[in-house]
Amino acid sequence: MTATILVVDDEPDLEALVLQKFRKQIRDGAVSFMFAHDGIEALQSILDHPHVDMVVSDINMPRMDGLSLLQKLQEAEDKKSTIIVSAYGDMSNIRTAMNRGAFDFLTKPIDFGDLEMTIDKTIRHVETMREARRRQLEAERAHASLSRYFSPQIALRLAAASESNGMEVHRREVATIFTDITGFTSLVETATPEVLGALLNEYVGGMTDIVFTHEGTVAKIIGDAIQILFNAPGEQPDYATRAVACAHDLDIWAEEFRERWKAKGVNFGITRIGVHAGPALVGNFGGSRFFDYTAYGDTINTAARLEAANKYLGTRICVSAAVAEGASEFRGRPVGDLLLRGRSEPLRAYEPLEETTFKGPATTQYSEAFAKLEAGDAAAMPAFAALVGSHASDALAGFHLRRLLNGAKSVRIQLE
Repeated sequence: MTATILVVDDEPDLEALVLQKFRKQIRDGAVSFMFAHDGIEALQSILDHPHVDMVVSDINMPRMDGLSLLQKLQEAEDKKSTIIVSAYGDMSNIRTAMNRGAFDFLTKPIDFGDLEMTIDKTIRHVETMREARRRQLEAERAHASLSRYFSPQIALRLAAASESNGMEVHRREVATIFTDITGFTSLVETATPEVLGALLNEYVGGMTDIVFTHEGTVAKIIGDAIQILFNAPGEQPDYATRAVACAHDLDIWAEEFRERWKAKGVNFGITRIGVHAGPALVGNFGGSRFFDYTAYGDTINTAARLEAANKYLGTRICVSAAVAEGASEFRGRPVGDLLLRGRSEPLRAYEPLEETTFKGPATTQYSEAFAKLEAGDAAAMPAFAALVGSHASDALAGFHLRRLLNGAKSVRIQLE
C-alpha cells in the first residue's frame, strides 16, 4: 500500500527538499506526496483527493493557519491523522495542536530523520485504525445480513467470527417454548398458495418479532411450528421469567392475528404453547456445511408434549412446574399431574394467567375446587360443576368436570 501524505507549508523550497529526502521511499512505492501552501488549499486538495492518508502541516501560513486547518480536519467525518510543525519552543501552539487532535508534532528547523520516523509511526497508526474500521464494517454488514435469518443473539455471535462463540454443542440449562397451530394441515390443503403464503409469512414474522423483543432465540421454524430457546446461546439468569412473559405475548398476538384473518374469511387455528425448563444439549448440529443451532434432550421433548397437551386440556398455554417455580412472581393455576408420553413420572403443569384473570373470583373458585380434587374430596365434583355453571367458557374447569363424571379421583391425568 502506498501512503499518500499531504504537506502543507508556504515555504517555497520545502516541496523540492521533501521529494529529494524521500526519493527512495517514493521510488519503492511506499509513499507519495501532495503539497499545499495554506489551509484553504489543503482542504480543497483533500476534497479532490479523499484518499489522502495523513497531513503534515506548518502552523504559520497565510489565509488559513495550521491550527485552523487542524480543527477543520477533526470536524470532518473522515478525520486525517495530522502532524503539526511548529517553531522550537512554541509550547503554547503545540499544546493547542495536541488538544485539537494532532497525532504528533515536530519542531523547526525540521530534522528529516525525525520526520521520517514520525511519518512511519503515523502510517502504522493509520493502517491500524483503517483495519479496525474495516473489521467493524465487515462485522456490521455480517450482522445485518445474518439478522435476516437468525435470532439477534445468534447473529451477533456469528458476526463476531471468534473461534469460540458458544455455537459448539454443549449442555446447559434452558427454557424452551414450542408453539403449534390447530388444524393447520387442513388449511394447507384448502387455502390458495397466495393466501397461505401471506398468512404464514405474517404469522411467523409476528411471532418471531415477539420472541426477539424478549431476547429469545428462534431455534426452529417447521411450517407452522416454532421452537424457542431462552438462556442460549447467551446467559439469561431470568430465563424462566422471560419464557413465561414471551408465552403470554405470543398467545395475545396469535389470538389477535386469528381474529383479524377470521374477519377476512380465513379460519386460522388456535396457537397452542408448551413451556418447560431443564438441561439440554445446545449448539450447531448442522455439521460443517449447514448451520442448525438448536437443542435436543428430554427438556425439549417435554415442552413439545406440553404443547400437545393443550389439545386435551382445553388450554392454550401449558407450562411445567420447573418453569412456574423458576419464574419471578408466577401467576397461574395448577392443571394437574400429567402423565406424558415418554416420561415415567408425572409432571405437574400449570396454566399461566394474566394478572387481571389471576386476581378474579373464578381463579379463586377454581383453586378451591382443585384443592378438593387433589385431596380426594367428593365435594370436588359439585365444586367444578358450580364453576362451569357460572363460567361456561372455562375449558380447563370443564375438562376436570368431565374427568370426575367419568370416575376420576385425583389430579393425575393420563394423556393419550
